[in-house]
Amino acid sequence: MTPDAVAVAVMIILLFPMGYFTLASPAFLLVRLDIQPVAQLLRGMFNAHFLVMRVAAVIGTVALLLDGRLLAALGVGMIAALAIWGRRWFMQRVDDQLSARDAGDADAPRRLRRLHWSGMLGNAVLLVALVAGIPYIAMPA
Repeated sequence: MTPDAVAVAVMIILLFPMGYFTLASPAFLLVRLDIQPVAQLLRGMFNAHFLVMRVAAVIGTVALLLDGRLLAALGVGMIAALAIWGRRWFMQRVDDQLSARDAGDADAPRRLRRLHWSGMLGNAVLLVALVAGIPYIAMPA
């Protein structure tokens, strides 16, 4: 692959799961999170998103490093780090709210909804940053 093709491929690899999550996650705004199967499905969607982003960002980082694009690899590596360590933090918060909801805490679904919004916002910020970086990363090294 040419240097341009490597950079474009990395962007597509990262944009696909981020775009899917951007389109899929707002559907959960239309349902109540105090319904156990709905909340579990939301948890599964976030978990899968973090795992896919981890794999995609690590692959992208390695590809950019092999291509000699150190600055771009650093940026994608930061996405990988966020997906790896952010997953543990975020999923623990979701699990805490699911446990609180199961224990009868009436405010737990509201806190779970706030986590949902924060996850969507975080993905949107990363997506905008990634799209904004396309003109810079697609230039030959």
